[in-house]
Order: sequence, then structure tokens, then C-alpha cells
Amino acid sequence: MSRPDPYARAREALIVALDVPSFEDARRVIDQLEEDVRIFKVGSQLFTACGPVVVRYLLARGKQVFLDLKFHDIPNTVAGAVRAAVGLGEPGHQQMDERQNAVEFTQKGLFMCTLHTLGGEEMLRRAVEAATQEARRLGVRRPLLVGITVLTSQKAGDNIPQLVLQRAVLARRAGLDGVVASTGEAAMLRRELGEDFVVVTPGIRPRGAALGDQKRVSTPRDALREGSRFLVVGRPILQAADPSRAARDVLAEMQEVFEDSR
Repeated sequence: MSRPDPYARAREALIVALDVPSFEDARRVIDQLEEDVRIFKVGSQLFTACGPVVVRYLLARGKQVFLDLKFHDIPNTVAGAVRAAVGLGEPGHQQMDERQNAVEFTQKGLFMCTLHTLGGEEMLRRAVEAATQEARRLGVRRPLLVGITVLTSQKAGDNIPQLVLQRAVLARRAGLDGVVASTGEAAMLRRELGEDFVVVTPGIRPRGAALGDQKRVSTPRDALREGSRFLVVGRPILQAADPSRAARDVLAEMQEVFEDSR
């Protein structure tokens, strides 16, 4: 009989950012974190370097994919891009393994996708419609659609909470599932928009970790306590001497919060 996973709840909330320059680098990280991480973020650097292959590789490995391309363009263009993103998880696609054998997806459909709220309500609404229709057509789940509010690399200021709330309200009105926001705004968003509204928080730094280019950061414990649903961690895990150990340390800190909240 297998033992219960001590980090079961935390694994549902931790997203590791594959902010690496190549597919080979990504594959190495995925191998290192195979037993520890369920959700990986693919951003503009990696997607530009190797395209959809990394998304399909993750799906074939049974991982969930957060596609963070921050779509922002005219409504028709973004609707088409989101439709194509949903199609990345089409069961008809196959991923070739290193021996050039076809392997079937074990995950069907993206887990999450970002759009920039600066694109406006029509753009966001058209994206939701396109994602819903394409997911239904393909028989895959529709990814969670979350809006970018204010980047966590921007310095804190008096007007940031107001901007974040305005853009989050716009996102919800357009039908998005949630937003990306820092811990500093999570409690406010939870209070104003309810428990079902998803808050994804990047800029997570375990206690003692370097801040890098992030300005509005927090620990995993503080982010969860303030109301963040998903935490995105990159460099503190990727640049650790032992990435697997670093991931488990983050999971342990997160799990403590979930245990305390029971």
C-alpha cells in the first residue's frame, strides 16, 4: 500500500516556472522535479525558443501546463491565439519521445493561460468565448484564463492596489477565472471578488532567497495566508544546488499553511 502524499494539497498550488533558454534545459528541469512538481509554467522565453513542442512534451509526461504568453492584441487576433493555445492539448496530437516513438498525452488540455487586461473588455470576452468553444469542440477542458494586472517587477506605489482592483473587476466582468497579482493585493481581491476568483501570485521567494528583478515579493506562507490560490516559483528552485530539495522545501512551507487552515 502506497503512503499518503504529505504535500498533496501543496502540489495542487505550486507552479514552477520553466524560465530556461532551451528545450534540453527544460527537459533536465522536468526530470529533476518529476516526483515533486505537477504544474509547470511555460513563458515567452521558452516558447519562443522551442514552440509548442515543450507544451506537448509536458502533457505527454502527465504534467499540467500554465501557458504564460500574456496575449495582448486586437480582439480577433487574441481570440485566434487562444483558440490555438487550447488546441495544443488536442488528444489527436502526439509527442515523439527521444527514440522517435509516438506517445499519447496523459493530460488533455492546458491548465491555465494568461491574457493582459490592458487589452480591454472586448478582447478578454472574445478570448473566453474562443477558449470555451474550442475546448468543447475538441473535448478537452477549457484552461483557466487569468488576466495580467500589474507586473510584480513594478515598484510598489500608492496607485497599484487601485489599478489591480480595477483590472481584476474588468477581468471578472469579461468572464475570466481570475488574475495574476502580488501578495500585496491578494487579500483585497479575495475580499472584493470572492473566494472563487483565482489569484495567481508570482514573485514568490522562500525566506532568505535573493529578490532578483522582482520588487513586490513574498514568502509562500504569506502569499497563501493572504489569499493567493496558486504560487509561481522560478529561480529559487531552478538555481538551487538541489532543485528537488528546494521544491520540497517550498512544498513543506505551503503544506503547513494548508494544515493550519483546517
